[in-house]
Amino acid sequence: MNDTRRTRAVLGVLLLVSLAMITVDYRGGDNSPLSALRGFGEAIFGPIEQGATAVVRPVAGAFHTFTGAPGAHRRINRLERENQQLRQQLRTGQTDRKRADELSRLLGTSGLGGYRIVPAEVISSGEGLEDTVSLDVGSGNGVRPNMTVLSGDGLVGRVTQVGPSTSTVMLATDAASSIGGRLENSGEIGIVQGAGRRGGSALKFQLLDSTVVMEPGQRIVSFGSQGDRPYVPGVPIGTVTKIERTPGSLTRTAFVTPYVHFTSLDVVGVVVAPPKRNPRDSVLPPSPSPSPTAPPPVPPAPVSPPSQAAGSPPPESRPAPTPTRG
Repeated sequence: MNDTRRTRAVLGVLLLVSLAMITVDYRGGDNSPLSALRGFGEAIFGPIEQGATAVVRPVAGAFHTFTGAPGAHRRINRLERENQQLRQQLRTGQTDRKRADELSRLLGTSGLGGYRIVPAEVISSGEGLEDTVSLDVGSGNGVRPNMTVLSGDGLVGRVTQVGPSTSTVMLATDAASSIGGRLENSGEIGIVQGAGRRGGSALKFQLLDSTVVMEPGQRIVSFGSQGDRPYVPGVPIGTVTKIERTPGSLTRTAFVTPYVHFTSLDVVGVVVAPPKRNPRDSVLPPSPSPSPTAPPPVPPAPVSPPSQAAGSPPPESRPAPTPTRG
């Protein structure tokens, strides 16, 4: 009991002394009489404090890392989801702009030709040896077999099968495809056939008159079918890129690069009503401007003969000297 009272008394005295020293040191500022004692304490206990901090800091960091890991993972997952959503929105916006541009060009082409169309979207591509695609429109939209399909660039193909809400299109590049074509600015007709592959020079054009001269750069449009099915007239098909020389053949054959990019079809139109009159070449894109040619070189100016002295005859009219005898 006495030890407890003595201990309490000692602690009380020490507490009072500590408060007095703190007060004196605070009031004295830099001139405090206890500054030497404070510096001695810092010299003794400073290294001990630094060592304790070095030991405790990794443990505290590990503790905070362990306790904060679930929240950090949640934040990372949330940021990843937000980034994914932003990327998806960017792709969707780019796709929407691309489709809007394709639809605008499709409406422009159909308007020039006078074709009444039902816009459609390509939803799948055929597999195997056939070059076909499926559209998201069918009989419920007025689509029927043997209708022309076009895009903003030109002729795509013809409808072969129709369901209530979908339809199948045989592309012009299919090996079984055969389309009547006509050379631009002429009445020369022929047959455009698919080569069974998409992209590149995927078409061939056989001109029925072998005496007609074809040249690279000539353009071809659809000639049109009887009753405007399966092909309406005036739809751009492609450009002649190479002439195939076949001696003795009754026809002339050319390789044709199509206007349509068959490997990236998206927005197309099914012609549900033909034009009232043949548009002929009016739907073709503007012809490329010829490259400017350099002007012919200017011939050099003629050089005038040297002037003669006044009164002296020209050199060719001067008399020859008379020889003297020795």
